[in-house]
Amino acid sequence: MAAARHHRSSQGLTSQHSLALEEPRAERQAVTAPVLKRLWFCIYLPHLPLEASGPGDEARVVVAEQQGIHRVLLASAKAESAGILPGQSANAALALLPMLRVEPRSEIAEQQALENLSCWLEQFTSVVCFAGPDVLLVEIAGSLRLYGGLLSLRQQIAAGLEQQGFSASLAIAPTPLAATWLAKGGRRACIREPVNLAAALRTLSLACLDWPDTVCESLIGMGVRNIGDCLRLPREGFARRFGPQRLIELDRALGRLPDPRTSWRAPERFCRDYEMTEEQSDRELLLAICRELLLSLERFLLTRQLGAQSVLFSFFHLHGPATQLRLGCAEAERLTDRWFDLLRIRFEKLTLPESVISVRLRGGRTQALRPESGRLRFQGRTAAQGLRFSMTQLAERLVARVGNQSVAGVTTFAEHRPQLAWRPQGLLSGKTGNAALIVRRGLQRPLWMLPEPALLRVDEGYPLHQGRLRILEGPERLETGWWDEDGIARDYYMAVNPHGMCLWVFRNRSRTASWYLHGFFG
Repeated sequence: MAAARHHRSSQGLTSQHSLALEEPRAERQAVTAPVLKRLWFCIYLPHLPLEASGPGDEARVVVAEQQGIHRVLLASAKAESAGILPGQSANAALALLPMLRVEPRSEIAEQQALENLSCWLEQFTSVVCFAGPDVLLVEIAGSLRLYGGLLSLRQQIAAGLEQQGFSASLAIAPTPLAATWLAKGGRRACIREPVNLAAALRTLSLACLDWPDTVCESLIGMGVRNIGDCLRLPREGFARRFGPQRLIELDRALGRLPDPRTSWRAPERFCRDYEMTEEQSDRELLLAICRELLLSLERFLLTRQLGAQSVLFSFFHLHGPATQLRLGCAEAERLTDRWFDLLRIRFEKLTLPESVISVRLRGGRTQALRPESGRLRFQGRTAAQGLRFSMTQLAERLVARVGNQSVAGVTTFAEHRPQLAWRPQGLLSGKTGNAALIVRRGLQRPLWMLPEPALLRVDEGYPLHQGRLRILEGPERLETGWWDEDGIARDYYMAVNPHGMCLWVFRNRSRTASWYLHGFFG
């Protein structure tokens, strides 16, 4: 009977243990069923505090205060080659390398760097999520065909990160948590099917999970050192001892439970600052900083297929008010080269009262881009084949050179009197007239209007202008303006002289029957 009891007890233990090892049938079906259609690309930036402080190949470290002592958080390659390691005090690091550049950690700069990367990543997908202070998640399932497949898209993102000076650990998985844990574990994995998640996650250490230190220490004390060990524990006992949240995270990583994420969206209006470590008065350096800000503006507008008609640069000083420089285009624009060309012209005349400590670029109201107009060819100073500029670019360069008050365009106005039917307009105002209000189908107006009508001589009742005029069309009767002191009552005609010049002439109806010349047709 003892043997029987022992056998029954062994059966019970074996049954209980097999229940912990075996996943429920419904859960296995949820994993294998093609329900998950998303694919998450995780970008883990382990050196973000160092890279967010700015590019540089010199020996430098980022320090953070720990229990009243500034300790090295991250060190550059040159600093590590000199024997400086994370965890050392700042004084010990300076003793090893007196020329070491020590920078305090800036969480604001790190957040700004993540937001800049998120803006850049929006060109690949509309779903970008923050998954931690140094982790970005990108959903790429809908972008694979557009960018030539998974391998091509991964290469483009990796090359872009490297070009911007970020060293990242990349991983791809069907669930966001699995992609995050794989990236933090240094696994450059690419998993497309949910059924392969468990095998890929089993060997990851607990350090990849961002669980509290007390939980990790308790698990390690029990001999649990990786995710596979956690999955082998009884589910009820694991949830009761370490909290249900830990079990939910494991199920979400394996695709057993949904894992909703909030997508980050960039602001609709562009505003970017460039903070400098010291005051600068070198104008070429300031121009380079402005160009970098304009590149960020171009990426911002490119992802939205928009353009801006004006931008505002603010150069901040340590003691005085900021110096502002506004640039404008006749039409909406997003290309950096075009904005920078106008900036160079205006920057030559800009007076900075003192050195600059930071630069801010603020974009104007955005609008959809319009097709380009025709182009004129100009000979550049250095280009052998000449430079191509559109008419609007020519006008913008003139405005930048001589000022907006010296260059104007023409817009129509809802008025029947010819002398009041048009008005001058600044090229950068962004408003256009509505000619449909005053121009009927088939109605012709001369290209060149005289400031004041010119009295014509008459020969036997026919008006003269370099010979007798021959009437081609008319009359067109205009009788308006009776409510003010500039009312008219005229009959307009289109006439031609013996030299072939096409003229616009009229004769007053309410006054003397004299002929007047009012304009020339092209």
